[in-house]
Amino acid sequence: MTLHTCLRPLIDVRGLSQHYPKAGSEPLRVLDHVDLQLRAGEIVGLLGRSGSGKSTLLRAIAGLIRPSAGKVEFLGTPLSRAPADIAMVFQSFALFPWLTVLQNVELGLEARGVAPAQRRPRALAAIDLIGLDGYESAYPKELSGGMRQRVGLARALVVEPKVLLMDEPFSALDVLTAQTLRGDLLDLWAERRMPIEAILMVTHNIEEAVLMCDRILIFGSHPGRVVDEIQVPLAQPRDRFDPAFRGLVDAIYERMTGSAHPGSNARGGLAMELPPVSSNLIAGLIEAVAEPPYRGHADLPALAAQLQLEVDELFPIAESLQLLGLAELGDGDLRLSEAGARFAALDTDARKRLFARQLAAHVPLAAHIRRVLDERAAHQAPARRFRDELEDHMSPDYAAATVRAVTSWARYAEYFAYDEAADRFSLDNPG
Repeated sequence: MTLHTCLRPLIDVRGLSQHYPKAGSEPLRVLDHVDLQLRAGEIVGLLGRSGSGKSTLLRAIAGLIRPSAGKVEFLGTPLSRAPADIAMVFQSFALFPWLTVLQNVELGLEARGVAPAQRRPRALAAIDLIGLDGYESAYPKELSGGMRQRVGLARALVVEPKVLLMDEPFSALDVLTAQTLRGDLLDLWAERRMPIEAILMVTHNIEEAVLMCDRILIFGSHPGRVVDEIQVPLAQPRDRFDPAFRGLVDAIYERMTGSAHPGSNARGGLAMELPPVSSNLIAGLIEAVAEPPYRGHADLPALAAQLQLEVDELFPIAESLQLLGLAELGDGDLRLSEAGARFAALDTDARKRLFARQLAAHVPLAAHIRRVLDERAAHQAPARRFRDELEDHMSPDYAAATVRAVTSWARYAEYFAYDEAADRFSLDNPG
C-alpha cells in the first residue's frame, strides 16, 4: 500500500485539547492542540511515554470521549458519536469471560443491529482470517494471551471498519507472541485481506513503530502534544537487522533524548516534577552502564535491548540519573558522570552518602525539605506543607507524585525520614 492514496484524509484532527477540572487548581491538561491526519493506505504510530495523552487521543478519535476543544472529522464529517467505520483494539483484550470466542466476536455485530443469521457467518470468517479457526467454542480462559488478542482483533475486523485504532495491542504479550502477531497482522495488511483502509496505533516500543508504521508521531508530555513527525521510507517486510532500520531506530532515540532535561517539564526549582523511579532502578541502570561492554557510555537502543526495556520504562530511569547529576543523556546515548562512575564502585553505605550529596545539590525540593527540618527545633514538618507549595505550580496529583518521589530518594539516602501514618517528615534517622 502507498502513502496518501486519497486527497481527503479518513481522519482529520484539528487543535484537539483535553483537560479535566481539578478542585481548587487549574484544570489538568492531558492534550494540547493536537493536529493529526490519517489517510487511506497508511499505518501511523503514536510514540511516547505514559501520560502523554496518546490513549486519550485514540478514544477521542473513536468517539468514546468528547474533547474539550478542537475537532475530529471522519471523511469530512464531524464526529458526534462512535462511528460505524472506526473500530478499536485494546491492550487488555477486553473479552467477556462467560462468552465463547464466537460469541465475543459476534458482539460487535449485535451492537450494530446485524441480524443473527448474518452475524454468525461474518464472525466465523473473521475468526478464520486471524487464525483461530477451530477455537470458536472455546472460552477466553482456555486461550493464551496471544490468542485472546486475536479474538479482540477479530471482533474489531468483523464490523468491516475503514479505520482500525490499536491501543498498545501487543504490550501485554510476551516477546515471541507479540512478534508473531505483529507479523501476521502486517501480512494481512500487505495482502489486503482486511477491510480496513488505515491503522492508527499507540506504542511505547520504538522498534515496533519502525517495524510497522509509515509515519511516526512523537508525543511530548504534560500536556500531551506532537513534538516531531518521522517518515519511515523502508519497504515492507522490514528487517530489524538492516542498517537502515537500525539507523532509523537510533535516530528516533536521538530525537527523543535530544530535548531531555531534568524534570518532566520546563519548570525548575521547587516546581520541578520528579519521575516515580526507585533508587533500586537508578542503581541498577548505573551498574549496567558501568559494566562491559559499555564502561560508562551506553547506546540507548543497545541498552534497551539488553535490559528488555521500552521507552516508557528506560527513559524515566535515564532522566533520573541526569536529574541527579549521575549521568548525561542526549543524542541517543547515556554517559555516566564522574559521580555516577564513583557510585558504581562504592559499597552500600558510601552509595547512600553520595546519593544524599547529589540530592542536596541537584534536587531543590529535597534540599528545601531538609533545610526546613534543620531549622525547626523539633526537626519535623508535615508533608502536606510541601504538597501545598507545589500545588501553586502543578496539579495536586503531580504535586503528590513529586513528593512521593523525593521521599523515596531521601529515604534511600537517609537524607531525611518520613512517617507515613503521621504524613510527616523528620530527621529521626537522617544518616
